Amino acid sequence: MIFDGVDARLDRMPGTVSAYLARLDAAPTWTRRPDTTHYAASTMKVAVLVALHRALAAGHLAPDTAVPVRNEFDSAQPGAARFACTRPARNDDDVWERIGGTAPLRWLAERMIVRSSNLATNLLLNQVGLPAVADVWARAGARHSVTGRGIEDFAARAVGITNLVTAADLAALLRSLALGATRPGPLATPESCAAMLDILVAQEHREDLAAGLPTGTRIAHKNGWVRGVRHSVGVVYPDDAPPYVLAVCRTSDRPDHSRDEDACQLLADLSARAFAHRHQLG
Repeated sequence: MIFDGVDARLDRMPGTVSAYLARLDAAPTWTRRPDTTHYAASTMKVAVLVALHRALAAGHLAPDTAVPVRNEFDSAQPGAARFACTRPARNDDDVWERIGGTAPLRWLAERMIVRSSNLATNLLLNQVGLPAVADVWARAGARHSVTGRGIEDFAARAVGITNLVTAADLAALLRSLALGATRPGPLATPESCAAMLDILVAQEHREDLAAGLPTGTRIAHKNGWVRGVRHSVGVVYPDDAPPYVLAVCRTSDRPDHSRDEDACQLLADLSARAFAHRHQLG
């Protein structure tokens, strides 16, 4: 089998690794704890992206709407004080430099994915609302994933309001997008799905699943990371085989002692193995 020995290796690792691998049109080739929930980190941004495109298609929002860029947001916990994002050392300076001004919705959506901007994500959540994101998860067939709050909403986190994903649900969301680009589906029009895939292809954080692929291989993907957490999900488009979806979620049980470089390498190794056996999937 393609993944003979892999589960035994992962069993020996500290923490929890979940995975889901399948061709878009077939049952999964390999799963590992596919329904185990993990803290979502930035992988939830894909569902926000879909919610935005659905609002645009319905005419509730316009892509060039000028959104005030403010670093102050309402908490998902009723009665809690407003919260703000911490400016990171890298990755989304372009959004931060617009504080006090405005930014178009379309541009914020690109920054949310391409640079994984937390500030852009919270600004977009203000526009689409958490119920719209929940609707996206439901339409994709997700069973356990929840987007309950904005990023760095610590008051909500303190009372158990959080963001969760599973490998199976992340794969379902990306599979729905990829299939939706070829025929009408539950998420958006084929044109809209194709546009979202193009944004996911352009994302710049390529140190995990993308790192395991041959140079130039097309992958529409999104990853997420915080201390002790590294997840990634993507649709891979080999030149010589049907596309497939791979989702891997890794959560350490000792986050203060874990190294993100090691988690990235693990995801890259699994991605490389899946690609090496791309003709046997399905």
